[in-house]
Amino acid sequence: MSINRIEDLEVYQLADQFSNEIWELVITWDYFAKDTVGKQIVRSADSIGANIAEGFGRFHYKENKNFCYFSRGSLIETKGWLIKSKARKLISEEQFIDLITKLELIHFKLNAYIKFIGNK
Repeated sequence: MSINRIEDLEVYQLADQFSNEIWELVITWDYFAKDTVGKQIVRSADSIGANIAEGFGRFHYKENKNFCYFSRGSLIETKGWLIKSKARKLISEEQFIDLITKLELIHFKLNAYIKFIGNK
């Protein structure tokens, strides 16, 4: 498999869609929620795809893997912010389940991508 553009990488596409969905959700919150939890969850969700992209652009596969590990850390951080968002009643149970399900798919795809990088 040869992917020459970051936009063609499925895990990046999923991460990008997810972060845009988080943005659209947070933008509706009141000022205090946006300024506290909102900024944090948007940053961590954006960081998932940003680190995948930065690693993709690196010359050596080991650097690519390291950025994917950073991405995985941001993914887990985002999960933590989703848990806080639900506990603080910023998102409903249904929204939480939907977003966690999407995040778990990205996590699965990211782990597969890391394994693929290591086998190149």
